[in-house]
Amino acid sequence: MRDAENIREVEALGIDLMGFIFWPKSSRYVSVRPAYLPSKCKRVGVFVDEDIEVVKKMAQDYALDYIQLHGKESPDYLRGLRSVCGNSITTIKAFNIATAEDFDQTAPYEGLADYFLFDTKGKSVGGNGTKFDWTVLAAYNGTTPFILSGGIGPDDAERVRAFHHPKCIGIDLNSRFELAPGLKDITALQTFFNELKT
Repeated sequence: MRDAENIREVEALGIDLMGFIFWPKSSRYVSVRPAYLPSKCKRVGVFVDEDIEVVKKMAQDYALDYIQLHGKESPDYLRGLRSVCGNSITTIKAFNIATAEDFDQTAPYEGLADYFLFDTKGKSVGGNGTKFDWTVLAAYNGTTPFILSGGIGPDDAERVRAFHHPKCIGIDLNSRFELAPGLKDITALQTFFNELKT
């Protein structure tokens, strides 16, 4: 999210979290602080293999509530991040998932990340807009709650309603609800939320 008015409109929909991507290679990169930042939902900063001191500075500058790590950050990186940022920051570690074996990579992060995010394996580290087979999530038996990501679009409300996993705490909506990179389609989001409730 980068556009102040779009941020206000999305926030007004009653969402829980809003993401700000601080990875320069992303088409959604936040290079300039938006004129408005949300106050009614939590702010999530998304980073990819970033220096911990840079993450700390952005967390302070943007008053981030969550830090989402979308690269190859190690368990030691998360320990270092916690020692620098303290317990005021909630961490989300993203993993690209295609098979049941892919969940093996999450084990070393148990007890370090507050949440996991399960995304599609794709060419980029995220925002590929590609769905993956959610039935593979039945193989996840970790203790860390997760957010479901991976190409969820306007036509997936019924699929989301039908999906159940005891550790799933939410869904990530991104590229398939965009009019352009970083600009959300408010009508599509509102319609989707209405369909989720039916």
